[in-house]
Amino acid sequence: MAQKFTFQPQNLGRTVVRLAILAIVGVVLVTAGCSCSTRIDAGHVGIRVKLAGNERGVQDMEVKTGWVFYNPAIEQLIQFPTSVQNIIWTQSPHEGRAVDESITFSSQEGVNINADIGLSFHIDPSLAPKLYARFRLNDMQVLANGYMRNVVREAFNEVTSKMPVQEIYGSGKSKMVNDVNNRVKEVLIKDGIVIDQLTVTGALRLPQNVADAINRAMEATQNAIQSENRVRQVKAEADQAVTHATGQAEATRMKAQGEADAILIRARAEAKANEVIRLSMSPSVLQYRSMERWDGKLPMYNAGGQLPLLTFDATKLATGLDEPAREKKLKELLEEGVRKPEPAPPPHTREPPVQPVQPVPPPAPPPSAAPATPKK
Repeated sequence: MAQKFTFQPQNLGRTVVRLAILAIVGVVLVTAGCSCSTRIDAGHVGIRVKLAGNERGVQDMEVKTGWVFYNPAIEQLIQFPTSVQNIIWTQSPHEGRAVDESITFSSQEGVNINADIGLSFHIDPSLAPKLYARFRLNDMQVLANGYMRNVVREAFNEVTSKMPVQEIYGSGKSKMVNDVNNRVKEVLIKDGIVIDQLTVTGALRLPQNVADAINRAMEATQNAIQSENRVRQVKAEADQAVTHATGQAEATRMKAQGEADAILIRARAEAKANEVIRLSMSPSVLQYRSMERWDGKLPMYNAGGQLPLLTFDATKLATGLDEPAREKKLKELLEEGVRKPEPAPPPHTREPPVQPVQPVPPPAPPPSAAPATPKK
């Protein structure tokens, strides 16, 4: 038989007490859990610091991004930024801090040079605990304006003390910045500070008298370079004129040579033609030509002398050759003109070809005619 349940007031009180205790314990546990955890944001690392125990101090291992639990009673968790930090040390109150933070360094001659310096850097996460253990700082601006600024200033003085001021102000500026950058990297990397970029912003500031002297020297150098360029230009123009004149003289000479060659060729052709004509002439040919041109009229008066005859003395032809030799020489000249043509002159002096003189064929002997009877 089941036992009948009976409500007892004293049991209700004990139940309420138990629920209240459980609620208090839960609240305590939640509060303790919240105070014992934190979140590491992106671009940061956490550094765990033991406040008690045998391992008290900064722990070597960094804490990565995310939720982290720790014991606030004996531990401290510090967030350290690892993203790129930018800082500028300038004379202008409108950049950086409202004070003159520019850096001054000296040249080899002891001339003071002032410049605005820009710096970009970040922290190596694996070396963040070492950096915090050394400086006890997690504010990068404070660290940069103190320790890092001193390192940069010392690097500038170390590099520029071996360089003349004119080189720093002129072509050696980029080399100076590169050497300073390497020196700063070498010093700061040991502490986990990685230099991304070091620059000189704006122009270097020198004492006015030094700047004026350097500007005058640079102006003189530029003038010398311009003068040298003008000399080279004049020389090039002179060489060009000489070359042009030489070319024109050579062209004139070749033209004159061509004209002379053409005259000589024509003279030779004419001489050969005359020789052919001379050898072609015979007494019978001359007699025939004279008969062709005679109009048949005789002089009206001849003083009672003998009538003139149209005859020629063969000895006055002055060929110097007998008839067979003359015909042989004439044949050789005619064949030579066919076998050995004159070579063509160069294109720039080429003259129209000389037409060879056609030899006059010997005419048939004229018919015998009785002398005409003079008119009374």
